[in-house]
Amino acid sequence: MRFSKSNDVLGTTNRGNPAESSLCTLCRADCNGRCETWLSSLVGRKLLYPRSFGIVTAGANNTTHVGVSYNSLRIQGYAYGVSGLKDNLTNNPDDCIFPNVSLETEFGQEMKTKIRMPLMTGALGSTFVAEKYWDSFAIGGALAGIPVVIGENVVGVDRQSKIKPGETRKGKIEVSPELDRRIDTYLRYFDGYGAIIVQLNVEDTRNGVAEYVVEKYGEKCIIELKWGQGAKDIGGEIQVTSLEYALFLKDRGYVVDPDPTLPEVQEAFENGSIKSFARHSRLGGTNLDTVDQVQEDFMSSVDYLRGLGFKRISLKTGSYGMEELAMAIKFASDAKLDLLTIDGSGGGTGMSPWNMMQSWGVPSINLHAKAHEYAGMLAAKGQRVVDMSFAGGFALEDSIFKGLALGAPYTKLICMGRGIMIPGFVGANIQGALKPEERASVNGHWSELPKSVLQVGSTAKEIFAGYFDLQKKVGKDEMKNIPYGAIAFCTLADKLGCGMQQLMAGARKFSLDKIARGDLMSGNRETAKETGIPHVADVNDESARKILNG
Repeated sequence: MRFSKSNDVLGTTNRGNPAESSLCTLCRADCNGRCETWLSSLVGRKLLYPRSFGIVTAGANNTTHVGVSYNSLRIQGYAYGVSGLKDNLTNNPDDCIFPNVSLETEFGQEMKTKIRMPLMTGALGSTFVAEKYWDSFAIGGALAGIPVVIGENVVGVDRQSKIKPGETRKGKIEVSPELDRRIDTYLRYFDGYGAIIVQLNVEDTRNGVAEYVVEKYGEKCIIELKWGQGAKDIGGEIQVTSLEYALFLKDRGYVVDPDPTLPEVQEAFENGSIKSFARHSRLGGTNLDTVDQVQEDFMSSVDYLRGLGFKRISLKTGSYGMEELAMAIKFASDAKLDLLTIDGSGGGTGMSPWNMMQSWGVPSINLHAKAHEYAGMLAAKGQRVVDMSFAGGFALEDSIFKGLALGAPYTKLICMGRGIMIPGFVGANIQGALKPEERASVNGHWSELPKSVLQVGSTAKEIFAGYFDLQKKVGKDEMKNIPYGAIAFCTLADKLGCGMQQLMAGARKFSLDKIARGDLMSGNRETAKETGIPHVADVNDESARKILNG
């Protein structure tokens, strides 16, 4: 593994055990820091470089690669040439500087969705973390110009929503305050870049979420069908500690474990031996037995959504086997969907069975390598392949580059879950410490700034490197309405964007559409075999020999 608990070069440390992404396996909203993502949310692009300049030298410790993972891929650099420059730039050294690298891109079919940088959030659904920190995530995402995804079950778990049973399989949502809040918060700062995506699972479909969204918001939202995710192979879960709430969820049609309607369970709860209930969603596709049936059902669902009026439709799939991966790519391409998100094992969760998360599914790098292979098979037959997003264990700028390159030219953006939520946590904690009267409303956990923050600064203007860039964008008057979590979000996004620009400039690629698989090398033979990315000693070896023999 590339990451240890502490990084002396950057002055960062993980509270818990670091995963392949560099994040702790268990990321806490009340954490005092200071992993690389946490600290980047404050100091931004400063964390691209070793600390203590002028009295140190630094050396890499990631040149020996063991095992197959994204960390066993290395990024190729070149000593000459350049591609992808904007029309007003030339190939002279004064123009070929990394700030001139363009990170803007787009995805979709007939109705293109523009984004400022190749990122999107993971699905932030019915988990209470998503609800508590939504303003930070949504406003930060809108200001950064990236898509934000509203995950499953938001309507169903909202005790203020009103759902009238429908005459058919679908209910009719009369009121949905939480879903409205989430969409409206993003749209308030939406400026043409990014998108708000609303996800559907079995219960959402039954409750009529799609009908409600299209009737109220029309073309402003992308609707997303969900097959699964990389952290689990069953439906979504949350945990509640109220018997009354558990009974409400049971009445709403969810699977609640243990069953709160049983007298013995209620007695155990009243006596303290049962302290919480897990709410589960249902498996999809249980009435389908063959690939043909899955395809027919999928196309029917897409046709229905288009008939409702949705102009943009996406699909999210998990780390199932190769058959399901092929179905997702083929069906999404045939249906002319706008985006397919492929989430590999190693991705995060709000709540999933832990040992399931550890043991099930296809690791991200294997799944994504196969996705490129399968997409290439369709393209070779002349079919337009659906635009793809890769998810599952991404947090740093180098992993973003690697994911885009591994799936090039089909992968348009990287879906980042936990990594892009951390700034929401730390920003809310800072806001609550500096403004005690707002602590409860922003869900801050600190009564005072910890030493890890005070080493950076003691006011928002001192702490957040991105403060004044954001103030320039929204204006001084509006800045007072921007939660600190959104400021931290944009600060982290700026660091990731700058890091991407530097990596792309080193690869001589000044626009995202020029990134290619040839910009990667495998650090070991096993990774080369599994991904199709040549080993470092084999890349350009033939052309090297021609030079020597010329």
